[in-house]
Amino acid sequence: MVQTSAQRWPNSEAPIIDWTYQDIFMSTVTFPQPIQLLPAKTIEGKKPTREQVPKGASLCEYCTAKCCRYFALPIDAPTCEQDLDFIRWYLLHDRATVFIEDGTWYLLVHTDCKHLQSDHRCGIYHTRPQICRDYATANCEFDEDAVYEMYFETSEQVAEYMEARFHSSDASTLRSPEPSLLPIF
Repeated sequence: MVQTSAQRWPNSEAPIIDWTYQDIFMSTVTFPQPIQLLPAKTIEGKKPTREQVPKGASLCEYCTAKCCRYFALPIDAPTCEQDLDFIRWYLLHDRATVFIEDGTWYLLVHTDCKHLQSDHRCGIYHTRPQICRDYATANCEFDEDAVYEMYFETSEQVAEYMEARFHSSDASTLRSPEPSLLPIF
């Protein structure tokens, strides 16, 4: 028998949306789907280098909109364990990473602009924010594979860095205990 959340938790207030277990896990609830992206323009079936893009053509025609798929904000360089603990907190959030480039620390959030169209073009091009207007293809990452001084993807990586940098002797405060194994039925 499928129970609603109100039946499962009778002393709580009824939820605004009352999905059942079956609705959620049997895929009867639909969630917004990401846009289906078209392939970027190619030359002879391959992505060209910057130099191969024909004169007068827009570099953006051959790009998958790398610049519209993330944003990076400079953050203060950590000077103590508490600062690194804040960075660990950032990385506990989905699609966030931290990197160091030219000595500057950045919080990188991997998320598509909500106005990015399926053809990799801007849906609000004529009214786009000034930061987008100021961004030029002369120095963009079109054919760049970024390599950073340091790149943190997980909170555990920051914990290890914290231990190495500050010689923390109490590692138990940084890591959760290993969870027990799930029973096999």
